Amino acid sequence: MKQLILDYTPYCTRAALVENGELIDFSVERTNAMGIVGNIYKGKVENVLEGMKAAFVNIGLERNGFLFVGESRVDKTRIQSVMPKRQKQISPGDVIMCQVVKDQFGTKGARLATDITLPGYYLVLLPDSSFIGVSRKIEDDERREYLEQLVTSICPDGMGFIIRSAADTATDRDIVVEASLLLSLWEKIKTDYASAPEKSMVFEEMSLFERALRDTFNEDIDRVIVNDAGVASALEGRVGKARIEVYTGERGIMAHFGISTQINHLCDRRVDIPGGAYIVIDKTEALTVIDVNTGKFVGSRDLEDTVFRTNLAAADTIAKQLRIRNISGIIVIDFIDMESKEHRDAVLQRLENALKPDHQRTATIGMTPLGLVELTRKKTRLGLDDFMLQPCKECGSGFEISDIQLCFMLRDELVDFFIAHHIKTLFVGLNPAIYNMVFESNIFERSLQNAWKDKCIWLYADDEIKRDRFILHGSAPENLPMSLKRLQSQESEE
Repeated sequence: MKQLILDYTPYCTRAALVENGELIDFSVERTNAMGIVGNIYKGKVENVLEGMKAAFVNIGLERNGFLFVGESRVDKTRIQSVMPKRQKQISPGDVIMCQVVKDQFGTKGARLATDITLPGYYLVLLPDSSFIGVSRKIEDDERREYLEQLVTSICPDGMGFIIRSAADTATDRDIVVEASLLLSLWEKIKTDYASAPEKSMVFEEMSLFERALRDTFNEDIDRVIVNDAGVASALEGRVGKARIEVYTGERGIMAHFGISTQINHLCDRRVDIPGGAYIVIDKTEALTVIDVNTGKFVGSRDLEDTVFRTNLAAADTIAKQLRIRNISGIIVIDFIDMESKEHRDAVLQRLENALKPDHQRTATIGMTPLGLVELTRKKTRLGLDDFMLQPCKECGSGFEISDIQLCFMLRDELVDFFIAHHIKTLFVGLNPAIYNMVFESNIFERSLQNAWKDKCIWLYADDEIKRDRFILHGSAPENLPMSLKRLQSQESEE
């Protein structure tokens, strides 16, 4: 069974795709720092770099966007057609319609493209490209040809569509209706663009929840569960045929469905592989390095066989971790040395096959005799590390679990404590950094309004408490510090 679980808090939203209790995809988006990939802007060209066929475009953000002529949001490796190449001449002062294809990272502005794409569940509209492409995941030739003919018959001249893999099981009506909606959306965008001021947004991409539903539509999801009735109501009718269920239980929605522990482990450097082997994931400024180790796995035949089977299992685990953690950019994998070229080829093939379900484009380079594999994974949005980890404040060079992730872990621990002890009043000692984040983030808001509305929760800060430790008392401890403050909903405070 596949379930899409959506966790809404005032501070951020989290989306988890779960299959038979196992986390297979996870996304997080801060409310005050939402990504801008997919947004369309009325930009003004500030500078043109002729030698690079690129330009800097002011779209009204803190930093100018970077436009590379020919940049596209379309993953050409996954469609059976060829995108016609177009060269758009631009000059400083020009006003252009452009779309964000990669978020701002660090000191770099957003990456932009001028060939607009509008994705739906079954189709992607290409308003300025005259071709029809079909996802390679639709393997039946007769079905591919039928869908191509159907979409061609409803596609206006001068436009194009990509037929997504979800269309394989869609009805003709589903496809025709969505095509009409996407074309209407494009007409609205053109109208809004015409009247919009320069350097402003004219179209905003879907929220994380809507994107999660859209992008997993071909995953044969059995249930969609969200913990907020308002969000569920807003999503109804905008997510195809998916039915939205509202979760109202006392425990956090991720904890209730048994995946909080799996989410917390996404902060770990070490990831165990069934059988005793494990991988270690290290992040550097330029790339991510993954090391494969046999650990306690000793095999049953000989050393070469043990190493080979360990590397095969590691390939599956690595592909899964790349997707769940949204690790992108340059990745170097250090598999255990194998003498047999046949074994090296088999491990590389296993890795490539395991990467196929990934929504992000990946490219692997052959394995060296030492077992090193170079891999690139397309980077569009911030990785999970940017939310769940932060630079270590003590050593200054490594990473530690982020303050906000520790707040989520605290929330689950408080719920379990209340359930186990049946008390009305609780005193919680925290490290000052976590104490401050609790009150800044408001991630406890829903619990305070519902399951904890009759509870009295007092928090206090203590420098002696480690960041990842929470001290829970059923009664007031001695010598309470001056920082003692009651945790209550914003409505109560008002």
